[in-house]
Amino acid sequence: MNSSKRFGARYGATVRKRVDKVESKQKQKHKCLFCGRFTVKRLSVGIFHCTKCKKKFTGKAYWP
Repeated sequence: MNSSKRFGARYGATVRKRVDKVESKQKQKHKCLFCGRFTVKRLSVGIFHCTKCKKKFTGKAYWP
């Protein structure tokens, strides 16, 4: 999936590749630190929520 196609020919190739890499990683499910399952979703900048054990925790801006 190439999420940076919405920019068209603007902003340069390097910036579009960097945006694509970050967005693809932030939208995938992450491993929970408490129960160990891949059910963690990003709520907002630095806030993550496990849908299985219902824990809410902080991490980096785009991934825990």
